[in-house]
Amino acid sequence: MMQATIHTARRAFLGMSHSPLLGLNPISDEDQQALDTAVAQARAAVHAFAPELIILVGPDHYNGFFNELMPPFCIGSEATAVGDYLSPAGPLHVPHDAAIALASHLMDAHFDIAVSRRMQVDHGFAQALQVLWGDELKTPPVIPIFLNAVAQPGIARLGRCVALGQAIGNFLDKLPQRTLLIGSGGLSHEPPVPTLEHPDPAVRERITVKQTPTHAEREAKTERVKAAGMALAKGEAWMKPLNPRWDLQWMEAMASGNLEELCAMSEQSIADEAGNSAHESKTWLVARSALPLNTALPCPVRTYRAIPALIAGYGLMLMHSTR
Repeated sequence: MMQATIHTARRAFLGMSHSPLLGLNPISDEDQQALDTAVAQARAAVHAFAPELIILVGPDHYNGFFNELMPPFCIGSEATAVGDYLSPAGPLHVPHDAAIALASHLMDAHFDIAVSRRMQVDHGFAQALQVLWGDELKTPPVIPIFLNAVAQPGIARLGRCVALGQAIGNFLDKLPQRTLLIGSGGLSHEPPVPTLEHPDPAVRERITVKQTPTHAEREAKTERVKAAGMALAKGEAWMKPLNPRWDLQWMEAMASGNLEELCAMSEQSIADEAGNSAHESKTWLVARSALPLNTALPCPVRTYRAIPALIAGYGLMLMHSTR
C-alpha cells in the first residue's frame, strides 16, 4: 500500500542525516540494525516513488567551498564528488539546463543565488546518493544546492531557508517530473570542524584558501574525526554531547509543517543547544519547504537514533504530497 501511495505522489521530501564515520567507527548491534532497517525502508520508498528529478541540498566540510569565497547558497550546473571518507568519487548526474533554469527562476523571484559551473561536493552530498543508489552514483538527474553550514556570518537564517524552499517549490510547480527533494545533514552534532577563530594560522589558512588535500592530509583528518567520535562515545568532556530533545523537536516541525516556532530560534541557540554543525539541519528546512507547509503530510518513513560514535543525532524521514 505504501508503494502504491507514494508512486502517485508528485513531490517527496527526504530528510537524512549523514556521518563520515559510517562504516568506520564501531556502533552497537542495536543501533546498526535500526540504521539498516531505516535506510532499507527509505531506499524502498524512494525507488517506489521513482523520482525523475532530484533536488539535493547539502553542506560542505571545506572540500569544495572555502572562506575566500563562501556563498550562503550555490546551485551547481556540474558537480563532482571528491570521495572523502567512504563516500564515492565521481561526477554527479546534473541536468545542466534544468539547474540553470532553476537559478534563473530564483533570480527572477529576487532570490540572489550563486552558481557554480564546476562544483565540488563531499560526503555531505554523496553519502545520501550512495545509500539510495550505490557507489557508482547512477542516479536520476540531480540538481545540487550547497548550503553554507560552517562559516558565520554567511550561514543563511532559518526564515531565508524556508523562503528558498518555497521558491524552489514554485519552480517545480511548472515541471511535470516527479521530484524528490533531499535535505542531507544534521541533526545535533559538533565534530572537530575548524573555524576562523582557530588559534593556528595554518589551520585558518587551510579553511580559507581552496586547495586539494594530499592523501596524507586526508588520512590524518579521517583519523582525527574517528578519534573524536570515540571520545564522544566515551563521554569525554571536550566533545559536545548530542541533543535528542532538539533533534526530535526539529523532526516534529518537519512532520507538521508548522515552522513558525522553529524559525523563531536564534542562530546562537542552534550552536549552543545542538552544536555548531547543527546548522546542517537547515538543508532539511529548504527541502521540506518545497512541499505544502502547515499541514501534516503522509510520512511512511521516520526514525531517529542518537549515536555518539558517529557524532550524529541521526534522523531520517520521508514525506510526500500530491503536488
